[in-house]
This record gives sequence, structure tokens and C-alpha cells, in this order.
Amino acid sequence: MVESPERIIQPENHPDDRNDMALRPHSLDEMIGQTQIKENLRILIAAARRRTEPLDHVLFYGPPGLGKTTLAHILANEMSVNIKITAGPAVERAGDLAAILTNLHAGDILFIDEIHRLGRAIEEILYPAMEDYALDIIIGKGPSAKSLRMRLPHFTVIGATTRLALVSSPLRARFGAVYRLDYYDLPAMREIVERAAVKLNVTVDEDGVEEVARRARGTPRVALRLLRRVRDFAQVKADGHVSRIVAGEALNLMNVDLLGLDEVDRRVMMTIIEKYNGGPVGLNTIAASISEEPDTIMDVVEPYLLQLGFLDRTPQGRVATRAAYEHFGVFFPETNQPRLI
Repeated sequence: MVESPERIIQPENHPDDRNDMALRPHSLDEMIGQTQIKENLRILIAAARRRTEPLDHVLFYGPPGLGKTTLAHILANEMSVNIKITAGPAVERAGDLAAILTNLHAGDILFIDEIHRLGRAIEEILYPAMEDYALDIIIGKGPSAKSLRMRLPHFTVIGATTRLALVSSPLRARFGAVYRLDYYDLPAMREIVERAAVKLNVTVDEDGVEEVARRARGTPRVALRLLRRVRDFAQVKADGHVSRIVAGEALNLMNVDLLGLDEVDRRVMMTIIEKYNGGPVGLNTIAASISEEPDTIMDVVEPYLLQLGFLDRTPQGRVATRAAYEHFGVFFPETNQPRLI
């Protein structure tokens, strides 16, 4: 019997958690998209079950909102084991990780979100835990200090990160399976919106589904957020039914354009195009110009702009492409040399 996930980074039964969990798929068969990853995970699960062993350690990486946390819960459900959840920034001391590890049972899954933000001292404890299922504890201080090795049950670590390059090589090497999640195509996004609409009791026609799916940036998390706001708009401004016109009006009010670009995306691109003549310009300079954090731009904004082909990363900095100029209706300069302003 699968117990409720234990939340370490925020209280259990948080309203947002309940809503998100209700909309999440609970098995690989229910999950839409990521076909190749699902097939690999089916083999991983079947092999582990046949050997009656825990799953090998798994690392998911890719832009936020694509289903890394959802897949961790699905693996726990498929293996009929418990899952404990934490995040890299939440594990500040070695004792925090030791307390989590000593409370695991055989087969349990430990899901570490933002695993690239684990401290080096914490990683040193995690290495033998993942490889040898052992916890090394130092008792005492100075010359009288002793090292005690505590055996741990065989468990599975599932890590999630948006910045694979920041995961240290020794930690990355201890994961037996590493999978990258990509943006979802439009048919998959339509299915996700339709499924969520049923669960949220939203009356929406096919054109309304298409409109929400098309502007959701290929990201399920964004699609669910937009669907909720479109539902609110339809209930207040329309008769509660979401058509293409209603969805379009709601999304336009939210400043989400036909490609799913929002106000922050436009500020980033127009800063590069207008203030810095199309680039190249450094990430920190862009962040300072629009009063955003560099990590937010790199992890949340840039991946989709790169996917659209609106942005290039060069050794000198970020450069706006011809496609970006055309989308925003700005004349593309014939020369690649930055113009003085």
C-alpha cells in the first residue's frame, strides 16, 4: 500500500499540492507525451520487479514544468513503494540528510528536487549512501573521534534538476539512468488540456482546447495554470463555456501571445533588440536591465526562446535572431555588428 508522500520542503495537505496531485497522472499509462522516456522506464520497472530489487537511481533533467516531479511519483506508484520528497536548498546540514536516510525503508524512493543545489559536504554523505547503502557518521571530535558506518536499506534516489551542468561529476556518475525531458508537441498538449479540463469540470470546446494548448509553451505546468485562469475568465465574463474567442480574450488579457510568450519573455527579447541592438549581451546585464534574477532568465525564460529559435547563446553573450525580429515586428539589421545608441 502506497502511503502519502512526506513533504519536507512545505507542509503536508497544502491546497496547491492537493490540486496539483489531483491533476497529475498516477501511472505511465496515464501520462501523456515523453514516449521514449516512458518506454525506458517501463523496462527499468519490469526488470527491477523481476529481480525483486529496488529501482536503480534515476536523474531527470530539463526545463521546469515538464513532469520531473510527476515521474518520480509515478515510479513510486508503479513500484508500490513510499516516496519522501526534499529539495537541494532544504538540506543545509549533514544531519538533515542523515535523518532522512535513516528513516527510509527497503525499496523507498528519495526524491531530491533541485539536486544541483546540494552542498558539497552533503554530497559526500550521499555518495556512499547511493553506492554502498551505508551512512558514515563521525562520533566525537579531535584525536578521539571515531568513524561509524551504519548500514542502510536498499533505496532509490531520484534527482531532478534544470541545470545538469551544475550537478557534480561524481554525483552524476552514481545515477544508473539519466533522462532529459523535452517540451511537449501540440497534440500532446491538447490531450493534457482536455484531461485537465475534465478533472477541473471546465466546459471547453475543441477550439478552446487548441487555443490554450497552443499558448502553453509546450509545458504542462503552464497549460494547467492558463486553463485555471481561462476558467475564471469564462465564469466571470462569459457563460462559463470556454470557446476559442473566450480563451483568446482571457489569454490576451494575461499578455500571453500566440506563441505563449508572456511579459517577461518580451521584456528580455526587447531589451536585447532595442537596448543592446540585438546583442551580443551578457546574461547578468540583461537581468539587471529588467530587474530579474539571472537564474530565472536562464532556467525559465531562455529555454523556450532557444526552442523557438529567437535567441542564440554565443561566447560573447546572447543574440536575438532574425526570427525574433520578425515576431516582434522590428526591422532586422543587415549587419551583425552592434550599432551604437
